[in-house]
Amino acid sequence: MALDRNTVVGVVGAGAMGTGIAQVAAAAGHRVVLGDSVRGATQKSQASIGKAMEREVLKDRLSRDAADEVMSRIDYQWEPLGDDLAPYKPCGLVIEAIVEDLAPKQGLFQRIEGVVANDAILGTNTSSLSVASVASACAVSSRVIGIHFFNPAPVLPLVEVIPWLGGHAELTQAVHGLMQRWNKTPVIASDTPGFIVNRIARPFYGEAIRLLEEGVADAPTIDIAMKELGGFRMGPFELMDFIGNDVNYAVTRSVFEGFFYDPRYRPSLTQRRLVESGFLGKKTGRGYYDYRDGSPTPVPTKDPDVSLLIFERILAMLINEAIDAVHMRVASPADIDLAMTKGVNYPKGLLAWGNEIGLPRVLGWLERLQADYGEDRYRPSPLLRRMVRDERRFFE
Repeated sequence: MALDRNTVVGVVGAGAMGTGIAQVAAAAGHRVVLGDSVRGATQKSQASIGKAMEREVLKDRLSRDAADEVMSRIDYQWEPLGDDLAPYKPCGLVIEAIVEDLAPKQGLFQRIEGVVANDAILGTNTSSLSVASVASACAVSSRVIGIHFFNPAPVLPLVEVIPWLGGHAELTQAVHGLMQRWNKTPVIASDTPGFIVNRIARPFYGEAIRLLEEGVADAPTIDIAMKELGGFRMGPFELMDFIGNDVNYAVTRSVFEGFFYDPRYRPSLTQRRLVESGFLGKKTGRGYYDYRDGSPTPVPTKDPDVSLLIFERILAMLINEAIDAVHMRVASPADIDLAMTKGVNYPKGLLAWGNEIGLPRVLGWLERLQADYGEDRYRPSPLLRRMVRDERRFFE
């Protein structure tokens, strides 16, 4: 299962994510095969990568010859992919970046494993589905692994490498090393719902919506509190509108169901109604904010006490979730903090942030919330309780 620059990389799915992965692989020196089942998708992909290369040249990050060489390495499949996946035959690594739905992913890997060599690696870019479930459809399932990039793939450095119980023992380090050679920041995550980032980030959205539903503050006020007090680049409602409320809601549902309906991950009726109404965010012109021409600029309320309540409540939930991910062995503490800073641009690693604030203080915030609401949603992680009891800190 050797992976080097001579490995031909196949990417199935020429949407934003697949296009980005193809660009990253080609920039790292690989020949890339890129296809999609939708007519015209690869033409759009070629245009997108062409524009990206133009920007690199204009900013003097690439020479014209180097940019042209990257473009020349990508073999675009102009006809829509059907059952015939013969163009992927020479690929030593195939990464699927298709719709986030288990059945199509399983069907694709069933078809493609009959085309590629027996030692070819199959990577799924799933953001929340079980890698084991994807792999279970394959005759040689041990060569399947999760390789989760973050959008836009050429810009965001994080890649979650997700082995599963039946995966080949050498596969994790082989893919981890390859991602490093692609100038990415790989972290190793267990095959649990949401992996690292999409699990730990849930309270950033969910608790913000809860505050909105309770009438504590409106969306602009919650957003500005998290930006000004927390240093986040975008507030939760801005970010949900940017990601797409349909996408965010689907991930939340997947994590909620994957954890057997744990109340910490319960989706919001507010977000569900936005999705049902077609208010998906920036891409549809309306979401939590109105992006249509002539819409008034939202004005946040500047109340220091309310802002502090918002910030402490959301941050306590985030830090607790990160600590619980350590407790449940989702990833190492170092990889957890690295993932949150490199994957979703958090201003600090949450475990380090907990150290800075003081773990007893975080525990106090959570215990007050749990006492006020009487909900399991706010239960402190057992590891947080033990660390406070033993006067321990992370990374010591």
